[in-house]
Amino acid sequence: MTQNHLPLSRFTVLDLTAHRAGPTAVRQLADWGANVIKIEAPSAINKDKGGLTGSRHGFDFQNLHRNKRSLTLNLKDPEGKAIFMKLAEKADVIVENFRSAVKFRLGIDYDEVKKVNPRIIYGSIAGFGQDGPYGKRPGVDQIAQGMGGLMSITGNPGDGPMRVGIPICDLTSGMFLAQGILIALLDREVTGKGQWVHTSLLESIIQMLDFQASRWTMGHEVAPQAGNNHPTSIPTGVYPTADGHINIAASGAELYKRFCKAIGANELLENPEYQSFEGRSKNRDELNEKIANITKTRNSQEWIDMLNEAGVPCGPIYSIDQVFADPQVQHLKMAQPAQHAALGEINIIRQAVNLTGTPAPDHIARATPELGEHSDEVLREAGYDEVAIKTFREAGVI
Repeated sequence: MTQNHLPLSRFTVLDLTAHRAGPTAVRQLADWGANVIKIEAPSAINKDKGGLTGSRHGFDFQNLHRNKRSLTLNLKDPEGKAIFMKLAEKADVIVENFRSAVKFRLGIDYDEVKKVNPRIIYGSIAGFGQDGPYGKRPGVDQIAQGMGGLMSITGNPGDGPMRVGIPICDLTSGMFLAQGILIALLDREVTGKGQWVHTSLLESIIQMLDFQASRWTMGHEVAPQAGNNHPTSIPTGVYPTADGHINIAASGAELYKRFCKAIGANELLENPEYQSFEGRSKNRDELNEKIANITKTRNSQEWIDMLNEAGVPCGPIYSIDQVFADPQVQHLKMAQPAQHAALGEINIIRQAVNLTGTPAPDHIARATPELGEHSDEVLREAGYDEVAIKTFREAGVI
């Protein structure tokens, strides 16, 4: 199946994003076929050289910006802005993650764009929101992890705050924005009108707190750090084996019963202190120690096979290389090839969603473009002739 036959192929997206949160949103659209034009500053004024996502040919940048074309455009130049607005007239979506004031300063904010295209869906990500006391602050993932409460519930009790191992605020805000853009596109089919869709790193991570947040909003209980233990489901966590560690999830009366029988620990099943959820919660440390003394007696794979056979969720704890060596991961083909003109064949990560009617290709259709690789092509499509394009280039507009 070609990129032209994917579900979003009828939509054109102008991509003004940088770093990670915004590109994550655009990647959701690009991978499902949207005609994405990545608008970047010309090389003479481009400041994004080896920034937060590394060099252009590095693993991070390549994974973020595939399935796009690249147009260089100086948006601070009146001619550059005019070209952008001409492209915006026929676009369906614009996505940006500037600091909140920048788009207004450039004169390319939603209210300006909708004057030339009232059907435009304009997507924005900020650190803390588009307005409010912190609306003008710069925001990055690490700061949002702290302000959103995530670091206070991550890590071992008593060890102080701990960030998670991925830029989760960037990633989730990008996914939420993509979801919002798709909702707005559906709404446009009914109303005929576009709208401004925006989220922030802070809003996104608070939503991701989920039950840990509602523990406070409903029960006024401040969630503590729980280390590798599940905060409320017991026993669920990391347990030592004869050759490493495994994850076991055996909470709930029926699972706990199966688990105790599978590991030959009838005494844990019959002990009145462990027979109720409340009892297992109150005596978690003691219970976990007794379980650990048993799990240490066999190697990891033996326990994984035995417990899964008994219907108890259990699995290995992999390093990243082990993840991609796992037969189930290989079956899922999460690493997909892309052909890059300079780098040759590279493997990057596919979308996790599977559609039976319109499946994604088994390879990345277009590797990340070079800076300005498609400038002439995009401008010709917009109606500019070779003389105009040459003039733009000589003037530093593109």
